[in-house]
Amino acid sequence: MRFFRLKSALTLLILTAMVVAAGCSNNTTAEKPSNGNDTGTAAASPIKLTWWHSMSGNGEKAIKQIAADFNASHKDIQVEPVYQGKYDDSLNKLKASLGSNSGPDIIQVYEIGSKFMIDSKMITPVQQFIDADKFDLSQLEPNITRYYTIDGKLNAMPFNTSNPILYYNKDAFKAAGLDPANPPKTYDEFEKAAKALSKDGKSGASIAIYGWFMEQLFANQNADYVNNGNGREQAATESLLNSDAGVKTLTWWKKMIDEKVVSNLGRNSDDTAKAFSAGQIAMTLDSTASLRNIVEQVGDKFEVGTGFLPRANEAKEGGVVVGGASLYIMNNKPEAQQKAAWEFIKFVASPAVQAQWSVNTGYFPITKAAYDEKVLKDNMVKYPQFKTAVDQLHASAQSTATQGAVMGVFPEARQIVEGAIEAVLSGQQQPKQALDQAAQEITSKIAQYNQTVKK
Repeated sequence: MRFFRLKSALTLLILTAMVVAAGCSNNTTAEKPSNGNDTGTAAASPIKLTWWHSMSGNGEKAIKQIAADFNASHKDIQVEPVYQGKYDDSLNKLKASLGSNSGPDIIQVYEIGSKFMIDSKMITPVQQFIDADKFDLSQLEPNITRYYTIDGKLNAMPFNTSNPILYYNKDAFKAAGLDPANPPKTYDEFEKAAKALSKDGKSGASIAIYGWFMEQLFANQNADYVNNGNGREQAATESLLNSDAGVKTLTWWKKMIDEKVVSNLGRNSDDTAKAFSAGQIAMTLDSTASLRNIVEQVGDKFEVGTGFLPRANEAKEGGVVVGGASLYIMNNKPEAQQKAAWEFIKFVASPAVQAQWSVNTGYFPITKAAYDEKVLKDNMVKYPQFKTAVDQLHASAQSTATQGAVMGVFPEARQIVEGAIEAVLSGQQQPKQALDQAAQEITSKIAQYNQTVKK
């Protein structure tokens, strides 16, 4: 009996020790999760981040390289880039993911999605991390950060940034008796050059029916696109599309179509870029992000020239609005993941990464010091046309017009604008009539949107 009692007591002691040991083990695991290769000392698993993006082709290759380089240098954080389709597709998928954990930690959103992202309450403004980290914003291009600064704070980190420039065929200019070193700078000069370049029934130029171009041609006249300081002093309530800036621009465009010196190749700017690269037209407007592809497609067929976006004849000030997209940190993720996302965003904004990104894609570096990187200096020598876009960015006046319009229905508004341009160029409506109708429709959509925004 005594042996039994001793044995029972010993068993109880062993069991108690096992429970205590298990409890200690569980506490350690909670603080330091195992990485699956536990050799006696618990090690923390890396924080995994999902980055939704909308870059394809060379852009996607460059994004994968950025993530790979970051992952190699940050063993505690691992970023997985996931392509989600075009900007509209990605934003729709984000909306569908609300209320679940299936969404990203970081998402790339186009510039016209800025107000929606802020109003959605789905993000943690990067300004919070900038302030906490004492991150020096002066190292970034001010004409880029101005766009994404709303209500005095930076809500997203600019990433891929571009502006529209004039592309022209220098060889065709020479043949037409035009100065290849002096591209057209105004609407009248553009029309005159288009006439000189048109021959054998072929138009000398083409402009894609792209709402972005209308937005830019407003800014180049220093004209706001919506009221209330372009929606930056307070929420926009009215579209200004049918103002003098809009009517003047569309009247000029339609006149050149009627004169058959500018052709209508539709809404896709890829089609005008292909026509230009093939020598079928001698002038077009396109994003600076297309420069490398255009120059490479042209090859040795002719010399590609670039110039500033043409401006309305009497406009003295103005400039361009940055296009492209920025990176947002989602607020439905744990604090540790949001901080990790900020570490990645700082890496993306670094001069070396920005220089390589620019070389691989044609987008602007957002960081001024990137221009000091050898890889970018060499690229500027290879593609001197890129300097035009850089100079245009720096030459843009600081105003609400060039800062860019802000409205929650911008994607829909852009489609409405394109429909109005299409109706005018096809002869279905007059410029003022089409723009009045489009402005009224956009204003109505703005009102509907503003009523849904939670204050």
